Amino acid sequence: MSGTGRRPTLKDIAAETGLSMAAVSYALRGLQGTPETQQRVREAAERLGYQADPVARALASGRSGSVGVLCASLEDLWQQRLAAALGRELLAPDRNAWIIDSAGDADRQLQLAQHLVDHRADAIVVIPIDPGAKGWAKIAQQAPVIAIGDALPAAKAKSEVLFDNETGVSTALRRLADAGHRNVAVLSPSRRFEVERPAEEIAQRIAFGLKLKVRIVPCPHDLGGAAKVARELLTSDHPPTGILALADSMAFGVYAACKELGIVVPDELSLLGYDDQPMSQLLSPPLSTFHWPLDDLVADVVSRVTSAVDTNRRVRRTTVEPTLIERGSVAAPPASSPCQQLS
Repeated sequence: MSGTGRRPTLKDIAAETGLSMAAVSYALRGLQGTPETQQRVREAAERLGYQADPVARALASGRSGSVGVLCASLEDLWQQRLAAALGRELLAPDRNAWIIDSAGDADRQLQLAQHLVDHRADAIVVIPIDPGAKGWAKIAQQAPVIAIGDALPAAKAKSEVLFDNETGVSTALRRLADAGHRNVAVLSPSRRFEVERPAEEIAQRIAFGLKLKVRIVPCPHDLGGAAKVARELLTSDHPPTGILALADSMAFGVYAACKELGIVVPDELSLLGYDDQPMSQLLSPPLSTFHWPLDDLVADVVSRVTSAVDTNRRVRRTTVEPTLIERGSVAAPPASSPCQQLS
């Protein structure tokens, strides 16, 4: 801090080093000057107690160094893992992550995206709740948008990293069909039929070819909410003998409902998860589920953020494929389902 008690400025560093203010500014940002000059300027700045004003730096460069990570719902444990990993990895290219929970509200997610734009986020990484919402077009015009999971048909997103739901859902339903199941429920965070390749639409289409009766059942991610949905489903007039939960966090609610109702997995109900949560291995029996390459996905997204911010290029979309992990929660349906007896 200078002797006057005021905040040191670039002018003070310029006077200390004998350089122009422009040269000092460039040197502090590592943009111009020899390594020796840059080192001399940094040492002078440290000696004077100079700290760059982040707002002024953002205005000058057009960049804030912050990236918004807009989750659909942090009740979903997989999204928690993804957000935490993105937060860590974005530090490598010297960026900070603003991790924000949309709490399953599609309108609020768009409002939060606009809030990120207004606060000069360099880019927005989003797991969209309503990918077909027309509001994404406006957001994508104001900031680079990198979509994870589903495409944003109304927007020109800088990048899209899509989930191969065609492979995941078709593999899951074929696994249940091959085991002999014909009455299957798919627990889904929403009914989304107006987006490109939604898992829910794929389930209906694949089920028709496999001669399965499939119900799409909206289900929240939290344990209590998922258990309530599963309890109502399993005590309905025609309960399923197999369930595909499009998030392991929903499957945890099915286990809780089964314990309450005295239903044994997999002898009386087969169950598949969709995102290989580590704690899924601790269930009894362990949950059969799908592994998505999280580390590769995170590295891909961070690379796309860097490309979008630093070069303003639109990067082609990629698709992430899942692998079924068999752990023992799927078996042949019982000859007479105890679920029928509960109704």
